[in-house]
Amino acid sequence: MQRSPKETSVKLAVNLGGLAMKNPVTTASGTFGAGREYHDFVDVAALGAVTTKGVSLNGWEGNASPRIAETASGMLNSIGLQNPGVAHLKEVELPWLASIGATAMVNVSGHSFDEYVAVIEALEEAPVAAYEVNISCPNVDAGGMTMGCHGPSVEKVVSMCRAATKRPLIVKLTPNVTDVAEIARAAEAAGADAISLINTLLGMAIDARTRTPKLARVVGGFSGPAVKPVALRMVWQVAQAVKVPVLGMGGISTGEDAVEFMLAGATAVAVGTANFVNPTATVDVIDGVIDYCEEQGVADVNELIGALTC
Repeated sequence: MQRSPKETSVKLAVNLGGLAMKNPVTTASGTFGAGREYHDFVDVAALGAVTTKGVSLNGWEGNASPRIAETASGMLNSIGLQNPGVAHLKEVELPWLASIGATAMVNVSGHSFDEYVAVIEALEEAPVAAYEVNISCPNVDAGGMTMGCHGPSVEKVVSMCRAATKRPLIVKLTPNVTDVAEIARAAEAAGADAISLINTLLGMAIDARTRTPKLARVVGGFSGPAVKPVALRMVWQVAQAVKVPVLGMGGISTGEDAVEFMLAGATAVAVGTANFVNPTATVDVIDGVIDYCEEQGVADVNELIGALTC
């Protein structure tokens, strides 16, 4: 049975850098497809937005298997941004999202600076409300270094994307840096309308019996409840460092988790790994936020943003 958020008098609408969301909950890229598989469980159109799996100009096959490993309080993935390419997204997934009345945010990926721009240009006539630019991709033009780890690279890719669109541009940061606030400021300076974080942490898992790594590529992206304290800290740091809104994520599985991220400075939140365990996690989180607000006498969810007392 398809779940929808409960009725409430609490005002839930938020504005994430120009992206109008009916409530502060979206999906973390790569954990929800484009929403079609989850529509039997939750009303996808009732979410604040649906953030699609990362899309590149042409299809990517992804990494070798095994590429998912469960860990204590989380999981590792080394999917490698597998996707069928931007043409498929335009022809199949985005029209479906539009037909049900969902708000679509497309996660944009690329092997090079020019590929990011090409993906955005290909989507400019499509029903897209905002772009989330994934700067955790390796730049093949610079020997494979992750774009989001280097301030000048961040400024270059964001400024090029900014020039390609007037739509809201949300830049997704990697946590695998020395100073995440410095990277956030570089993205803001180059024209980002909002900052999203965190992407996965680097981790690995070993099978002691076979004495081999559990992932074919040895290391992968670590996500789930175990990363929440790190994610909260980084969201809090970035919210203090920039003037644009923040989309917070990392280990959110309950409404109270979401509220904590908003208190730390996030305007909206994304539910990711929880979707693999609980297909109604997104609506559960919205309902949990409503319950908290009603219990605490909060009339408008915007009152929570940055309301942490230190």
